[in-house]
Amino acid sequence: MIQSWRWFGPNDPVSLQDIRQAGATAVISALHHIPHGEIWPLEEILSRKRVIEDAGLRWLVVESVPVHEAIKTRSAACENYLENYRKTLIHLAQAGIGLVCYNFMPVLDWTRTNLSISLPSGAKALGFDWTDLAAFDLFSLKRPGASAEYPAEISENAGLRWSEMSDERKQELSDIVLMGVPTEKSMTLETLSESISRYQTLGKAGLRENLVYFLRSVQATCQQHGITLTIHPDDPPYAILGLPRIASNLEDLTFISESVPEAFNGICLCTGSLGAGKENNVPEIIRAVADRIHFVHLRNVRKDATGNFHESDHLDGDVDMYEVVKLLVEINRGRGTAIPFRPDHGHQMLDDLQKNTIPGYSGIGRLKGLAELRGLEMALERSLP
Repeated sequence: MIQSWRWFGPNDPVSLQDIRQAGATAVISALHHIPHGEIWPLEEILSRKRVIEDAGLRWLVVESVPVHEAIKTRSAACENYLENYRKTLIHLAQAGIGLVCYNFMPVLDWTRTNLSISLPSGAKALGFDWTDLAAFDLFSLKRPGASAEYPAEISENAGLRWSEMSDERKQELSDIVLMGVPTEKSMTLETLSESISRYQTLGKAGLRENLVYFLRSVQATCQQHGITLTIHPDDPPYAILGLPRIASNLEDLTFISESVPEAFNGICLCTGSLGAGKENNVPEIIRAVADRIHFVHLRNVRKDATGNFHESDHLDGDVDMYEVVKLLVEINRGRGTAIPFRPDHGHQMLDDLQKNTIPGYSGIGRLKGLAELRGLEMALERSLP
């Protein structure tokens, strides 16, 4: 497989030189400075590509071209943003980049409640706690009807926890949840509430329908220009804050694949996102959708009985990473082209504990993850018949 690394561009604390030293040969990047929904100019794509190639790497996957909320909700501006999306895909193809990752999560790209859980080793990890989320939902966001969506024990514990939280922790919790809002503008609790309300009538069935509409709307462009789209699973893979989820488990991924069976419609396998689901068997999912997997995020999690989780070491968690990589090696062998993967997230550790880093994307933790995964892949390549 192709060892790659996510790079957020020139402002990323982890440099392209760092990425080369980590052993990756390919970069996963995007033009994050361009407002969501606007066309990515060809000259800017080519400029980013030159920067990456001048560093001795190659820009292999775009992660991501954001899908505007108007498309997800199929509102009045939907067709305009679909046209912009198609033009961006054409520009990427003209630049020689044909693999695009995206997600269809409503409002929030990802959700955590703690960005610095202290592990026994002294490293720090990202985590999600249902009681913290309920406390934010019930007492900060104050979403109507939210209390009915949580088990009584969670609601009771949330009230107690909120009463014991310092003002600083309450603000931190709010900031962390809002961090998952994929927008170039600041998001307030009021605007978050407004965004959530748009999905109350849409529901899961409506969001599924809009995803299929999106894929059909870009299908001809993808097929004509050799673009493969890969949908990223929901993170975490269950409904939160009253928002529907449509890419959380095998049933969802099967629906997406069968609804749009053409080859351009692919999957980004994220073992951490899927692995956070209590009912998800990641190796089983891989076997079922193997022909759709074109891009891989390798990350691990540890869960408790309630569904709380933290991001664990890449080879030490609830996801059977040995079996995952074994299956991917077998799939990769049968392909005409190699599958790119990246070490997804990493612990904040060693010198990075003293630095300002992008949550989940510190350099040393991902270097450790990539080294472990590289070793596992090599051992499997040499031991499998």
